[in-house]
Amino acid sequence: MTVTEGITVAIVLLAAGKATRMGEAGQHKLLSEFDGVPLVRRSAEVAIASGATSLIVVTGHRSDEIEHALSSLSLDIVNNPDFASGMASSLIVGMSAEAARKADGVMIMLADMPALTAADLMALMSAFRGASGKAIVRATSQGRRGNPVILPQSLVPRVLELRGDVGARSVIENSGLAFVDVDIGAGAVIDVDTPEEVIAAGGRLKG
Repeated sequence: MTVTEGITVAIVLLAAGKATRMGEAGQHKLLSEFDGVPLVRRSAEVAIASGATSLIVVTGHRSDEIEHALSSLSLDIVNNPDFASGMASSLIVGMSAEAARKADGVMIMLADMPALTAADLMALMSAFRGASGKAIVRATSQGRRGNPVILPQSLVPRVLELRGDVGARSVIENSGLAFVDVDIGAGAVIDVDTPEEVIAAGGRLKG
């Protein structure tokens, strides 16, 4: 086995948000069904199929229902009681998990991106290993930056210092590390934040 083949990647799947743009009907975008499967479970299954070293799912809003939708899958669930404060708290909870701290790189994956495939994630991990685990790998679509993104372990301490409703963009932009952009197509930029977007992406409103 070469050094690059031994480079490990954990996936942190963010599924804690309040989905405030779904309106007052109380529907949860991550419980919306795509091909009969709740979106959060579909996302987790894609992550597992990618062959990542481990999968950590961060729950928060309506965690009981989200965790029920994930039942029987091989993954670690960590709950973020402070999810209402914004994305930073969920990143911190996920990155603090033992499996994430042990990996050479951590892929930050959003649970509301129904077009992502296991092959997309595998392409990102292959690029990370090709860079010997030292570069930031970003998913793109026709030059447009999207998600997921893989961060080397060296950046995790900086993520743990984030506060508020911010993602890891500031950490990425100020890292001083090399970037590898991987065009995975539309899957990198399609997410669903509103009922209309769920339906447009082929989903069925539930929950």
